[in-house]
Amino acid sequence: MITITYNGGKTIEVPIGVTYASVAERVREQFDHDIVLVKSNNRYKELHKICKGPETLEFITTAQRDGMLTYERSSLMLLCKAIRDLVGDENGKVYVMFSVINGYYVEIRGNVSVDDAFAAKVKQRMLELVEEDIPLKKNNVPIEVARSYFREKGMPNRDKLFRYRRHSGVNVYAIHDYVDYYYGAMVPSTGHIPYFDVVAYESGLALLLPTQNEPEVVAPLKPQNKIFKTMQDSTLWAERMGIGTVGEINDKIARGQATEMILMAEARQEMDIAKIAAQIAQNPKIKCVMIAGPSSSGKTSFSHRLSVQLRGQGLTPHPIEVDNYFVDREFTPKDENGEYDFESIEGVDIEGFNRDMVALLNGECVKMPTFNFKTGYREYRGNTLQLGAGDILVVEGIHCLNDRLSAKIPPENKFRIYISALQTTNIDEHNRIPTSDGRLIRRMIRDARTRGYGAQETLARWSSVRRGEKKNIIPFQESADVVFNSSLVYEFSVLKSYAEQLLFGIPEDAPEFPEAHRLLRFLSYFLALDSTLVPQNSLLKEFIGGSVFPV
Repeated sequence: MITITYNGGKTIEVPIGVTYASVAERVREQFDHDIVLVKSNNRYKELHKICKGPETLEFITTAQRDGMLTYERSSLMLLCKAIRDLVGDENGKVYVMFSVINGYYVEIRGNVSVDDAFAAKVKQRMLELVEEDIPLKKNNVPIEVARSYFREKGMPNRDKLFRYRRHSGVNVYAIHDYVDYYYGAMVPSTGHIPYFDVVAYESGLALLLPTQNEPEVVAPLKPQNKIFKTMQDSTLWAERMGIGTVGEINDKIARGQATEMILMAEARQEMDIAKIAAQIAQNPKIKCVMIAGPSSSGKTSFSHRLSVQLRGQGLTPHPIEVDNYFVDREFTPKDENGEYDFESIEGVDIEGFNRDMVALLNGECVKMPTFNFKTGYREYRGNTLQLGAGDILVVEGIHCLNDRLSAKIPPENKFRIYISALQTTNIDEHNRIPTSDGRLIRRMIRDARTRGYGAQETLARWSSVRRGEKKNIIPFQESADVVFNSSLVYEFSVLKSYAEQLLFGIPEDAPEFPEAHRLLRFLSYFLALDSTLVPQNSLLKEFIGGSVFPV
């Protein structure tokens, strides 16, 4: 027998050679939620692995981020297996397109009619597979064998992905005769994936899943039509350009076509910004452009580029940062941990902001504040502003879509823009890149460059940042007049070199190391790109430095 120490010093005696799944089953009643992973020596291990000696473990449940990511990946494999069982390889290919509010949007391309009846059949087949509790068997196969297999199965993007892998082998998973590849840990069997729903949505299926906050509850689909349309447009454009997956992007770089790819991506963004500026200019009542988005979306660079386009339309834009209307530090609200909550709308002088904006719209001359983040107080340094006939305010801040912030500005005078780096580049046919990963890597690089923060500090703060976004930004995104996608298909290839250096600096015994290790594995899929190829007005320059704009 061996001793397993777990979660705060508790112990259990188990036979040598049992799986972590067996140990997890022994202690399951001590946890509120399902165990899907373990952490040993600060590294995640799948439950099918064997206990070979005394260990100290942390059991990871679906109420934790990495546990829920494991659940999501495994659910996607269950979905793909069920669809294959129903239609066969020859009639339909499954493409995991992008995320929806509480799950994934999936398309089946081929001779398949996707409707409510088909969605019900897929769900029923998934439930049958869960009931059978089939092992997800993991095997490491030679890279060339994997490439050949997935070529035969009609997955060219996975073939291209593996072409640039530096390892001699690749891990694949099997549910009976269905073999697939997934980036990251998986659950040990189909019985560990009991919570999901499948509904017909648009031209495909929505796989609905629980969240960390409620790991056993699957909420109904909440359509986000504006976000969906923006992500769909970005995805289809990238597919048409042949740069929709990591393997295709690597192909462009390897063939010396990186500059063309960069210019295409930047041109598309500039066209989108120009369209927004033209839409604003067509309505003379619009006097206040409100821009909001989550952390590291590129709001500042976007505001500058939009202002350039507005000038091209004959308007004179004036930038306004809501951060300059922060309340004095002693009035800043605090979170449940007693820390200053700078992302709360209560931290903004709403009355003062509305008073100044209305005065500006009425043609008055207004003394404009500047918030001193070192002292924690608002200052007036002699800056004044008065709007002329062709002038327009460009207001940037995380609460700009919340009507409370601009309650006294007439609705007809406002134009609201939601900006986010909506990640539509996928690793391959079944593995997508989480949108938050792109913003996290952007923020980590910018924090190191402009604030002197190490990657470890950025990673430690990220969960708090995400909580603030979900509370203060995400609920209002569909109220925007326009959604702008700030992600660039080539950005991970540029960010790779910056991020790897920072991530490798995190000690292996640090709490943030597992997340750093995950991001390093993710970045290893990409070929690196020289950052000097990035245009000076690119949103990416806001993070890596060298922007033509004051960011």
